[in-house]
Amino acid sequence: MKINKKLIKELVDNLEEFKLTELEYSEKDIKIKVSRQTEVSQNISPGITIEKNNKKIETIIGTEIKSPIIGTAYLAPEPGTKKFVETGKKIKKGDTVMIVEAMKTMNHVPSPKDGVVKSVNVEDGQPVEYGQTLVVID
Repeated sequence: MKINKKLIKELVDNLEEFKLTELEYSEKDIKIKVSRQTEVSQNISPGITIEKNNKKIETIIGTEIKSPIIGTAYLAPEPGTKKFVETGKKIKKGDTVMIVEAMKTMNHVPSPKDGVVKSVNVEDGQPVEYGQTLVVID
């Protein structure tokens, strides 16, 4: 099988142009996946409604707190204890909103600012991906 370098270059250029982190291309029995690693940040999302294939996709207005690593999310310090955050709870900058465990290391995820929790987007014990939105605050 010959690698189509021109196609790969075009896909990489599309990653940059459209500010994507991952792009997949498949044709018959060929599948190409290109990705780039970006720094996780807590960014403010505008309120936008996008329609795709007659399905409405809405983004949440607020600050997204994203997972810094791949791992397992825990909403409380120990099973059966009080959760770090719940919807509607006020939090301060630096407060732990969740723990993401990877390879037996517990990584505390801090709040980037003061605010009120709008949503908790993962369940306790759920596997999470790098950059996945864990919590949204306003």
